[in-house]
Amino acid sequence: MTDKRACFDFEAKFTNGGGLQGQGFRLDIDGQDVSDDELARHIIRDLRLLMVGSVRILNKEIIEEPHKRGGAPVAEQPAAVTRIDLSHVIEEGMITYKGLPAPLLCDHLSREASRAHYSPGTEFQIDRIEMVGNTGTYLDTPFHRFADGHDLADLPLDRIAGCEGIVINVTGASDRAIDWKALAAVEVRGRVVLLHTGWDRHWRTDRYFENHPHLTEAAAAYLRDEGALAVGIDSFNIDDTSGGTRPVHTVLLGAGIPIIEHMTGLHQLPAEGFRFFAVPPKVRRMGTFPVRAHAIIG
Repeated sequence: MTDKRACFDFEAKFTNGGGLQGQGFRLDIDGQDVSDDELARHIIRDLRLLMVGSVRILNKEIIEEPHKRGGAPVAEQPAAVTRIDLSHVIEEGMITYKGLPAPLLCDHLSREASRAHYSPGTEFQIDRIEMVGNTGTYLDTPFHRFADGHDLADLPLDRIAGCEGIVINVTGASDRAIDWKALAAVEVRGRVVLLHTGWDRHWRTDRYFENHPHLTEAAAAYLRDEGALAVGIDSFNIDDTSGGTRPVHTVLLGAGIPIIEHMTGLHQLPAEGFRFFAVPPKVRRMGTFPVRAHAIIG
């Protein structure tokens, strides 16, 4: 098939003032024709024009002429990445922590009701959720434990977004208490430490709340002293909940180290070589909130 080119004039105007004109512009095209909008997109992209308000195409003519660009260069393929979701789904009525209410989800404005506010064929769903911060897979900030600790709004992103992560696998351990010696074989400094206990297999069962794996106070102190950025666990609580104290929360949050609890899917991650993300919304005077914890490998 004979090559086709578009020959045209154009006038571009910029939103911050000024303009640009071109006469006898020629552009390789595929097929027999090209729309004015397509030509405008080519001009903006090829000339790298910023703040374009409008482009007029004038005197357009499709001519037969060999293409000048030749074969398009093969784009360099980015390295393949794998994204692993590490969060539980939040659903109506689910219990994350016994004694705390389940989330309530309802319509604030249903699609049907919204039709009265918009033109025919246009509708929206606006949902409402009522829940405590400790719902699903969530992150604790120091304000959760300490009145003068920083809250969600002041959470440093460099601790929970794009950070190097490691997984410490303690599945099959006979003792539910995970001590510092189980952590000492790997370098934790400057990394998010994720504790893979396998307890997420009991999620949304009564077994999940009973005799769960947890860190010891000594393990928390080890992670603090060795410079961990954040600590996550796929269990009911990072602390032993049989008593009224919470030494792991006290040690880690006291050092500004965020905690991510009720994780899932850690078996999908390698021991290291991934980036971790667990970013909550920026809420003032709130210490805990659900996150979409995930990791990127590659």
